[in-house]
Amino acid sequence: MQEATPVHRDEAPPRDGADRHRSVSILDVAKAAGVSHQTVSRVVNDKPKVKKATRERVLQVIDELGYKPNRLARALAGGTVRSVTVLTSDTTLYGASLALRGIEEAARAADFAVAVSVLDADAALTPVDIAGRLARPGEPVLVIAFNAPGEQAWRALPTDFPAAAVVELPREGHTSGRPEAWLDDRSAAAQATRYLLGLGHRTVHHLAIPSSTARVGQRAEGWRQALQGAGRLVPEPVEGGWSPRSGYLAARSLVADPQVTAVLCGNDDLALGVLRAAREAGRDVPGDLSVVGFDDAPYAAFTHPLLTTVRLDFEGLGRGAFGMLHRLLDPDNAPAPPLWAEPELIVRQSSGPAPDRSV
Repeated sequence: MQEATPVHRDEAPPRDGADRHRSVSILDVAKAAGVSHQTVSRVVNDKPKVKKATRERVLQVIDELGYKPNRLARALAGGTVRSVTVLTSDTTLYGASLALRGIEEAARAADFAVAVSVLDADAALTPVDIAGRLARPGEPVLVIAFNAPGEQAWRALPTDFPAAAVVELPREGHTSGRPEAWLDDRSAAAQATRYLLGLGHRTVHHLAIPSSTARVGQRAEGWRQALQGAGRLVPEPVEGGWSPRSGYLAARSLVADPQVTAVLCGNDDLALGVLRAAREAGRDVPGDLSVVGFDDAPYAAFTHPLLTTVRLDFEGLGRGAFGMLHRLLDPDNAPAPPLWAEPELIVRQSSGPAPDRSV
């Protein structure tokens, strides 16, 4: 199997067109159209008392100059400001925070305001509860449903409500029929597991993150399928939680067993905990123990040893989810939702050949 290698991407410089759009003011439009700035404001905010020919001329100039109306100015003028509420249970989790960033970037580009409502883990979520969380009645909703509260909120929304979600990869034939965006972390986990088996490890243990529902998480499912497909022993997965501390506590008994030579972690935070537990147990990584994470958090390239992990495009996922919602709200004018990158195995220093048991 061909191994993925780290990819370093430099940020692209701002496009000239973007700079031009930012520099154009309402006064520039008014001057080019030969009207007052008040007339331009009335056109932008779809107010009455503007002649048809004048409105068409102003709209043409707006298009030619690439003028982007200021959202604050529009609100102060009493015009309609489009907005969306994002429901999420945790803005600190790596995947959720990046998905939220992608949503906000895409929404801002489409001139939408974004409100965020953090879901309580133990709160009952009914349609009435969700309605009370919206910045405006009937406002469209985006749900980050990576865990149980988000999944519950997504299920509670009526199917005819304007909404979209980022979700775990659905099981085959179990899609909701509503706008949903996901990453194929099941296949990515299977790829990472096969990679470790290819290094000579007899089996791979799994430190799992919680699933968004009662079923087995998709990363755990991909790991299991890869082991079964290779005819290898499938160890009982270990529940690891989300944090480095929970990973450390869960991994102490795991790494104490010298027969455990490879661990696939449900996220990079858990992998940090495994690395610490391995050091305390005197296990060399990767000489005695290979550790693979998930997500490719920024610190993964700065751990000791550098962490082999699976890179996931959460920001792209968020942009795609907003694009789906935008298309739902405005099917005639909204652009096609952008695509996001497929998961990618990033091989670094924390994984290596299985230890030689013959010596």
